[in-house]
Amino acid sequence: MEITGRLTKGAQVRTTQTDKEVVGFTIAINDSYRKKGASEVAQLVTYIDCSYWRSAAIAPYLTKGTIVQLSGRLNEPRIWQDMEGTARANLSFTINEIKILGGGNKSNASSPQETKPTSPTKGKKTAQAVAATTGEEDDLPF
Repeated sequence: MEITGRLTKGAQVRTTQTDKEVVGFTIAINDSYRKKGASEVAQLVTYIDCSYWRSAAIAPYLTKGTIVQLSGRLNEPRIWQDMEGTARANLSFTINEIKILGGGNKSNASSPQETKPTSPTKGKKTAQAVAATTGEEDDLPF
């Protein structure tokens, strides 16, 4: 199953009793619809608690407002009662794959930097540089 939403706050890394790290965060999925016969558009927001068990290294990139596309499975809802006795439910999602689509607070997360080779030819590779990176001594790659 795939879902797309926006993080409500920055991701948090927790460590379990068995020393496994899990990245946890909540996303909001916005939807709008028009009720039959109404002229106003109604807004609906669904909140889903998410957990990612594969690598905690992604946590700094998951900041408030970041739009993510998640692949995984929806778990059974957890049903509970609030203090007034109203029935409530929490949805949770176990993630297999995360795609960061954009948005978010970029000042809190350091984005990966692309490394560029420095050479006196200002970006043009020489035959020796190409041979060194491809493992070929005499042949040009084109």
